[in-house]
Amino acid sequence: MPPRQRLSPADRRAQLLAVAAQFFAAQAYDEVLMEDVAERAGVSRALLYRHFPSKRDLFAALYQQVADQLLAKARFDPADSLVKQLAEGLDAHIEYFAENRNTVLAANRVLAGDRVVRTIMDEELDALRERLLGALPPTGGRTREAVSGALKSWLVFVQVLCVDWLIKPNCTRAELRDVCIGAVLGAIRPLLDEDPAPDWPR
Repeated sequence: MPPRQRLSPADRRAQLLAVAAQFFAAQAYDEVLMEDVAERAGVSRALLYRHFPSKRDLFAALYQQVADQLLAKARFDPADSLVKQLAEGLDAHIEYFAENRNTVLAANRVLAGDRVVRTIMDEELDALRERLLGALPPTGGRTREAVSGALKSWLVFVQVLCVDWLIKPNCTRAELRDVCIGAVLGAIRPLLDEDPAPDWPR
């Protein structure tokens, strides 16, 4: 075990999450051991468990951090091209998925029924839906509800499609991104009076 460093509680938590991210990315969820995380971080198991009472708690904290970081990269501004912003947000997500395959599969397969992990994913999707709604031409009433419903379904579609792609990558990242963009435009165009993406072919 490397010499223990004196860190503030916040810095120690950040360090432990950084170490955990390496393990969960490199190994399947069931193969990650708390004692290995503690050893690499240079702390006792007792200290690790003081910050994270279980492996599930450690993983959930890590996935919350990931969701926050990916949300920060998904910017939507009505003044900018919708397609460009969709592409940037999807590229960031697909890049993370590809580079952290085991982490993503843990969240979407191994811990799919876990209430805490499920809540983190649902809250990220809800935040993305609200940002997308804000970037689209203004709508109200039933039209807004219909668009919101279409976006909610699309986000779930993207999540499932990307996880399936991780298991069997049968297209390139760019093709995966463009399938997702084409799907959302096809879903919302019939509901809007104004084309949200005139630069994207019908």
